[in-house]
Amino acid sequence: MAADDELIELDDLDHQVIKILQDDGRVSIQDIAKQLDSTSSTIRKRIRRMEDANVMRVVAVTDFGAAGYEMLLAIGIEVENRKPEEVGKELAKLPEVFSVNLTTGVHDLDILVAARDFTELSRFMHDDLPSIDGIGKLAPGLTVDVLRYESGWVTKL
Repeated sequence: MAADDELIELDDLDHQVIKILQDDGRVSIQDIAKQLDSTSSTIRKRIRRMEDANVMRVVAVTDFGAAGYEMLLAIGIEVENRKPEEVGKELAKLPEVFSVNLTTGVHDLDILVAARDFTELSRFMHDDLPSIDGIGKLAPGLTVDVLRYESGWVTKL
């Protein structure tokens, strides 16, 4: 949390606004107000307050299958002779990588990768990854089925 971020408490109205936006991030403020029997001004202020406090943000989320990505891969990475943060920042620049996580335990980094097919995956594994200094051991795991994927998941604040 940044120094200028204030810690805010969310009430039931805030949670309802978040739920509506999770269902449809393009819904208008007027429609949210109507659904919640509130005013547009109140809803606008609530959204701005939550965004300013970094509690919520409205973003577009890609449907991997609809975008043509047939393969998802989780890769645990052990970093050698470099700081994991440095390697992670380089990995984050690769277009196939949609998540980079600094971790504790067996791996220094965990990344999630999307590929359209085996050719694209092979290029990534054999050309792109080896071009980044500091990558030691890899522990790749191909996703065979997605049992749950919720980009908007958050605990009840």
